[in-house]
Amino acid sequence: MPVKRPQPQDFFKDWKEREALAEAMIPLIGKLYRENNVSLYMYGRNMVNRSVTDLMKAHRFVRQIEQNELSEFDTFPMIQTLAEMNLGPAHVDIGKLTVGYKERANGRTARDYLQEVIGDDIGAMRKPLPKPQDVVLYGFGRIGRLIARILIEKTGGGDVLRLRAIVVRRGKGPDDLEKRASLLRRDSVHGPFRGTIRVLEEERKLVCNGNEIHVIEADSPAEVDYTRYGIGNAIVVDNTGAWRDAAGLGRHLQCPGVGKVILTAPGKGDIPNIVFGVNQHEITPDQKILSAASCTTNAIVPVLKAVLDEYGIRTGHVETVHAYTNDQNLIDNYHKGARRGRSAPLNMVITETGAAKAAAKALPALAGRLTGNAIRVPTPNVSMAILNLHLGRATTVAEMNEFMRRKALFSPLQQQIGYTISKEAVSTDFVGDRHACVFDSQATIVNGEHCVLYCWYDNEFGYSCQVVRCLEEMAGVRWAMYPRAAG
Repeated sequence: MPVKRPQPQDFFKDWKEREALAEAMIPLIGKLYRENNVSLYMYGRNMVNRSVTDLMKAHRFVRQIEQNELSEFDTFPMIQTLAEMNLGPAHVDIGKLTVGYKERANGRTARDYLQEVIGDDIGAMRKPLPKPQDVVLYGFGRIGRLIARILIEKTGGGDVLRLRAIVVRRGKGPDDLEKRASLLRRDSVHGPFRGTIRVLEEERKLVCNGNEIHVIEADSPAEVDYTRYGIGNAIVVDNTGAWRDAAGLGRHLQCPGVGKVILTAPGKGDIPNIVFGVNQHEITPDQKILSAASCTTNAIVPVLKAVLDEYGIRTGHVETVHAYTNDQNLIDNYHKGARRGRSAPLNMVITETGAAKAAAKALPALAGRLTGNAIRVPTPNVSMAILNLHLGRATTVAEMNEFMRRKALFSPLQQQIGYTISKEAVSTDFVGDRHACVFDSQATIVNGEHCVLYCWYDNEFGYSCQVVRCLEEMAGVRWAMYPRAAG
């Protein structure tokens, strides 16, 4: 931004004026989303279905990463103009567009500038898909419920991805469906569900924000005929982890009404392990089974990719400080894995991670160059990856941080890499973050060719967002993104 926004003379009056503008944005943002399949963002932060205060905080967030204020006085006219332009399906970062306009207006109107930047999609009232893509969640644990939340949130006009069914094990009590609904409605980590949930016991359905979702009880894929529920050519998201190879996951493909399968765990054998943003090009139209890798792999690979391309990586070690998971015990008890039987809320637990080896599947250039280990710690969510790297050339803290800032804001990896300059950031600050990881610039250590990089990641929600991105790619959904990423 070329000019600093002056400090207001009356802070309260300024707040109320900006509050009114944020309030006026909401119906415009909602209409663009419902009618045009256009999602608005503020430097990567979602603006759809957000409160007035959420929108104002999103504007304030820009101060952290651009070192200047971005006011609602600036963005509201841009949103107004955008709402009048009949834009086709797209993801639009209105914050970046506004900053770009302020820097490069050269006497042009907002309409002229937007016409130039997004002109190709103006009037392109196409559908993202010929018809909505049916999606089935096989399993309804931590990741399954978060994917459900994201899919319901992203329903939009109903012509992209539609969550049609959830498959669970046979219930053990008469109130099983109500209990499932309650787990979706309330979450101790991620807070309440954004919307309403109705339980239709006789029909064995949940109605979530108008989405009718069948709840199917089965102990194995072979028991389910999805066509009985009006479901066809569905993509099944298997979040049980019970099957991780082609033979096991292929059981889903034998079910009537199933077209493709995504695994929310590292795949074995020749199953492609996809880190969206890095190797999603491996998802071809004829690909029937793929893996969305692991939360840690998704967290480290985008940063490793960026650093590898710019600096080179000779060797490295990845240490993950990971939140405990349901795989561990609350109190000391038998566990097939070493150390994992000890109480998760009371101990730090050294354990293995396959993320370093898995990274090489997405980045073959790193094969044999990385080692890895993990420490499970007594927090329920948000983890950290510490990348200790020997680079191909020397750098500095300032250069590395500025490079990662640019990658996080303006590169094709902007959905995967977040960026923070906060000196007070702790793990709970990243609960619900949609990036695969968030680069902590205040923790960066550089000594010539050696660097230590610290990356936070919501190992539940951030990973679930990556799964949904893979799901969209597998379904053939292609979103135009404005402004276009550089490099």
